[in-house]
Amino acid sequence: MNLTKSCLILAAAFFSQCGFAADLQQLPTHTGGRVLVSSNPAGEKSYEYSWPSVYFETAFKGDSLMLKFDDDQNIFQLIVDGNAPVIVNKPGKQDYVVQGLTDGKHHVRLEKITETQSNTGRFHGFYSDDKPVSLPKRKRRIEFIGDSFTVGYGNTSPSQECTNEEVYATTHSQLAFGPLVAKYLNADYQINASSGFGIVRNYNGTSPDKNLIGLYPFTLHNNNYIYAGDWQPQVIVIGLGTNDFSTKLNDGERWKTREDLQQDYVKKYTEFVKTLHTNNPQAQFILMVSDQMEGELATQVGKVVATLKTDGLKKVDSIIFSGLDYQGCHWHPSVQDDKLLADLLIKHLQNKRVW
Repeated sequence: MNLTKSCLILAAAFFSQCGFAADLQQLPTHTGGRVLVSSNPAGEKSYEYSWPSVYFETAFKGDSLMLKFDDDQNIFQLIVDGNAPVIVNKPGKQDYVVQGLTDGKHHVRLEKITETQSNTGRFHGFYSDDKPVSLPKRKRRIEFIGDSFTVGYGNTSPSQECTNEEVYATTHSQLAFGPLVAKYLNADYQINASSGFGIVRNYNGTSPDKNLIGLYPFTLHNNNYIYAGDWQPQVIVIGLGTNDFSTKLNDGERWKTREDLQQDYVKKYTEFVKTLHTNNPQAQFILMVSDQMEGELATQVGKVVATLKTDGLKKVDSIIFSGLDYQGCHWHPSVQDDKLLADLLIKHLQNKRVW
């Protein structure tokens, strides 16, 4: 199968050139990650999103396909039948046509790879005049909750020094450790992470009225819709705390001492995991933490795990990781680090015999 780049075509004016019939039908779509689904009067679905690493899948039998976008903020990669990804860069309100396919069954996957915290985008779905094919359901489900480490912040950057534009361009969330683990295990996944956020304190004390726990319940970052999906993960991996402790307390912050911050962190983190456990009583929890900050963060996470176990939550443990090169933007994990973290987590899950 060849995916002809010249036939990844903008706009409906090229339909006749690409051999499309006028009566296109929307194909059934499998979504990964939190999306707000709406329908138009014709029953066609639209998907709005904010969180990183959302993805959309379909399958059909035919030789061409159209994708409808309304997103001028994000970069995507389009993968057809497992072939090399084709980058779709800030498509805006455009229709993309894919041609050059053999006349047979095809699996198509669209993945968001950028992080945008203050904007939402929309995908209006896959269309074809050919026959849809059912997608096999995955039996495994993993949720990753975290900060920039989980997002894949600047992980493809050739330099640790980056402008905001370079951070955006070099963040590849699908190459972060979470999607790597999930794809290796053939699992569906959600990446509910946002750079700069912590459990009780954000990086350098910014936006003191916000934190990841406050953002977590929502489908979109605009906080208008509580997430009400019935998706239940079997494993929940949490990596939060780097932003809470990586900088000194500033004058005017609500914690008078470092010890006050530590106690607040342990209390709120413990409560957060208990809430997640109530909603997902069968899930295995893994709290990931680096050995940075002279062990301060790892010590606090250890207290969280110990408290949870004392309070009766048995399926919880931690992974303390070390040995990363931190060659990504602003001394974040690189893609090589993400591979190391993915291998570490895969081995941990295999040893725990979660599946």
